[in-house]
Parts: sequence; C-alpha cells; structure tokens
Amino acid sequence: MFIADIRKDFYEVVANQRVVLLVAPDIDALCACKILQALFHCDQIQYTLVPVTGWQDLGTAFLEHKEQFRYFVLINCGANVDLLEMLQPDDDSIFFICDTHRPVDVVNVYNDTQIKLLIKQDDDLSVPSYDDIFRDEDEEGEDSGNESDEGSEPSGKRRRFDEGAVERRIERQRAKREWEARRREILFDYEQYEYHGTSAAMMFFELAWVLTKDTKDMLWWAIIGLTDQWVHDKITNMKYVTDIATMQRHVSRHNHRNEDEENSLSIDCMRISFEYDLRLTLYQHWSLYESIYNSCYTSCSFKLWTLNGQKKLQEFLADMGLPLKQVRQKFNSMDMSIKENLRDVIEESSNKYGMKDIRIQTFGVHFGFKNRFLASDMVHATAALLESAEKDDSETDNFIKALDALSRSNIDRLHSGIELAKKKLIAIQQTVASCICTNLILSQGPFLYCYLMEGTPDVKLFSKPMALTLLCKYLLKAFVHSTRNKRCKLLPLVMAAPKDVEKGTVIVVGIPPESETSDKKNFFGRAFEKAAESTSSRTLHDHFDTSIIELKTEDRSKFLDALITLLS
Repeated sequence: MFIADIRKDFYEVVANQRVVLLVAPDIDALCACKILQALFHCDQIQYTLVPVTGWQDLGTAFLEHKEQFRYFVLINCGANVDLLEMLQPDDDSIFFICDTHRPVDVVNVYNDTQIKLLIKQDDDLSVPSYDDIFRDEDEEGEDSGNESDEGSEPSGKRRRFDEGAVERRIERQRAKREWEARRREILFDYEQYEYHGTSAAMMFFELAWVLTKDTKDMLWWAIIGLTDQWVHDKITNMKYVTDIATMQRHVSRHNHRNEDEENSLSIDCMRISFEYDLRLTLYQHWSLYESIYNSCYTSCSFKLWTLNGQKKLQEFLADMGLPLKQVRQKFNSMDMSIKENLRDVIEESSNKYGMKDIRIQTFGVHFGFKNRFLASDMVHATAALLESAEKDDSETDNFIKALDALSRSNIDRLHSGIELAKKKLIAIQQTVASCICTNLILSQGPFLYCYLMEGTPDVKLFSKPMALTLLCKYLLKAFVHSTRNKRCKLLPLVMAAPKDVEKGTVIVVGIPPESETSDKKNFFGRAFEKAAESTSSRTLHDHFDTSIIELKTEDRSKFLDALITLLS
C-alpha cells in the first residue's frame, strides 16, 4: 500500500529497530542510500547495508537476513514485481519500498500488511481499481455451493428448479469469463510499458526536510539522484524541469540560511548554486575540445564521425574566436579572459550551428575554494566507479567505492572516477563512430538492431548495463542524425553485446525511439519476456530494469526472429 505520511508510517516505525537496506546498483539509489544513512546516524538507528545487483541477489540477501531482521528497506528495486510471491516471507516481515520503477505491481499496491510503498502518489501511476483486478472468494464460491446442494436432492424435486439453477450458473460463469478477459486487458494496458517516477534520493530528502534534519550534503545527493535520471534518460524533459524547480527552492532556502553564518567562506565550506550550464560532459575537468568531441549532444549535432563534421567543428571553434592552443589544454589552465564569458560565447555560436539547447538547467557545487563540480560530473564519475571493469574488484568493492566518491571527504576517489568516466566516454564515442561508419545498425522492420562483436575494442566495458544503455542512447541519437530514411528515425533500438564469453551469454538492451517529446516509456520488457517464452530461449531476466536481459549466444537469432514477429 502507499504510505501517506512518510515520517509517521516509515521513519518512526523503524526508529527503534534494526533495518536492512537493500540497494540497487544505480546512482540515484546510492544517493538515496547516503541520505538515509545520514539520517540513521543522526538517530543512532542500526542498519545493515546490502548491495543487490538483481532479483537473484535480492532473494539471497533476504534469505540471509530474514532470521535476524523484520524490517527491510528496498531502494530502487522491488516495486515492479509481486514481492511476496517472489520472496515468500514470514507474516511479520515488513518491506518499505522506495523505487522509481513503474508500473508498480498491483499486488504490492493493494497489500496492506507487509508492503509499504514510499512512492509519490502524484506521479501518473494510474493504478487499476481493486474491483477490476481482484474478486472476493465468496463470489466464486457460490457456483460450487449450488452444485453440491443439488447432488443431495431426490431426483423428482431436482428437475423442477434445475433449469433456473443451471441458467443462473451459466450466467455466473459467463460473467466470470467476461470479468477475467477484462482483467487481462486492464492488466496488459497497465503493465505494457516500463518507465520511471520521482527520484528515490528526492523522496528521502523530503523525509529529511520533514524531520528538519536536512543538510547541504543531503541536498546535493538529492540533486545528483535527479541528475542521474536525466543523464541516463529515464525521465521526460518536462519532469526534469519540474523537479529541478523543486530542488532550486530548497537550494535558495539553504543558501539563505547560511548567509548569517560566519563560516560561509571557510576553506571546508560547501556552496551549491543553480547553474544554467553547458551540455558538455566533464568540460571543467577536461579540455574544451575533448569535451565537445566526446559529448553526445555536440558530437551528434556535428556528426563528428564524418570528415565533414570534423571540419564543421573547426569552423565552430573559429567562429567563437578561440585559439586551438587554448581549446586543447586543460580547462583549468585556460586564460581567465577566455573563461569569463565562455558560456555566452559558446551559446551564441551554437545557435548559429543549430544547437539551440546547448545550455541546461542544473546545479554546481564548490567544496572550499578549489574544487568545483557540476551534478552531471558527479553522475558520470560515480557511474564509472560503479561499473569499473578493473580485474580484481568485485561488484561490492565497486559499490563501496562509488558510495565513497559521493562524500566530499573523498575528493581523490571522485577524481579517479572522473578519469574513468573520460575513458568510458571516449570508448562510447569511438564505438558509435565505428558502428555508424561500418553500417552495423540494421533495420529489422519494427526496430533497429546492433550487435557488438566479440573482439570490438572496449567491448568488456559494454557488458555492464549502465554503460551499454548509455552507448545505446548515444548510438540511436547519432543514427537519427546521420540517416536519410525518415521511417528509421522513428524506430526503437535493440542492442546486444557479449556479457560472459566463457558462459556464452550476451546482454541485450532495448530503448524507445529518440525524440524530443518522447514519454520515455519502454515496451521492450514485456516484448522480451514474450519472445523468450515463445521460442523457449535460455534467457535471464535478472535485472531490475525489465528492458535489460541476458541471453545465450546461440539463441540470439531465434530470439530476434520472435521479437520481429511479435512487434510487426
């Protein structure tokens, strides 16, 4: 059931208990976890933190902890399946679910005892009404009741009211069949598309605010959680702008509060500011040239994988009047005179080159006097640490490193994340260029398809879900900019990359069509399930995003054929 008062029905319930936090591997979940940890530290609430990478992990973690713990908080996992059916918990286990995945499973919505949803009701949830999905037992029991009565009557009496009873029974069965057909239809419409709701970090920040325990660190984490949804393209532009406005009110409230304090300029202070900044990834920690070259927005607008595009980029730099020597050195080392009005200069030239949206509403932070980061820098750096492909690190190690990088005491860890993020962006840019230049994107009828062959450079990087999804979005945008076929511009994209060569598996991701007005609703989750079922392909639907699955390499072609048939 949905919780109306998050303070009373969640926080005060767990205040004197021991709690397990089960956290999904995405940046928004990490930020939500940081906020909750900070609150728990304030009130000395004991908790155990368990990172879970998928449904199997979640099941294992629950089995390990169900004896000692009654209260489980699930962050960005658990809302979109029937959790009680999956985990089979005892009657006294209580699950608090703060999850951005939609649609929320109907059983979770209507379970009053064990499932508590920390989910905003004003997200367009459109949950079907209770009577449309559930029938009470006694309604169904009536049919069988009459049959047994009739069996005990003497045969003479029986014939007299037989006809009426039979008719009533037939009528009831017909009504039941109609109800079931309607129920299937309602559920299909409700569960057809997967999409995302309000960031989990923002939900927990609101809790902190209600408890009057919100700090600037918590506010910054909430902003990173929201920015993660925008960077990984999980929410619509409209939703992003609305949520940014909410965050901006909190930022001005905090900044206003700090004006009176003496230490607002001390060496270890933290200042968050609303920025109308450039859509150039990591540009303040890179050279301007490399940032323009490896940012999805500029790279696709210029079509930098063509010679013409590279010429265009040189013209663009000349138009801004920026010397190449300046543009190619680290941003920090550029002349102050150039940096001062750089944003306006870039915006002016971008408009001439058709890049109307080069600036975006976001937030920046200053730690002391030296370190300045944009919210998107934090997202890229943390994601790179979370999915780092270093040989010796386990997924849990990466999780802890990424969690560490969010603390302002660990600037070095954050900088190492930024270096990894640069490598990842360069790898994505090169892979996109080679896929487009060698025509690896094939139109399969109802969708576009691209397969990264084993042996492609950096292919190991793309065996991770976030990196592959980012590549997928970038590739589709680049393809839409480069193709002349109007029909292809409206198609979604399915992409596969080798996951584990020894086990012979590939990871498959599906994303919706690329358009400015897209509602970001993804229908591939259901389609993948149906295609796997109809061909009995060996698939693993373990990821919390249903549109990401693992598949045996040799089943790839029959799975694809089924998907084409299904969506045609």
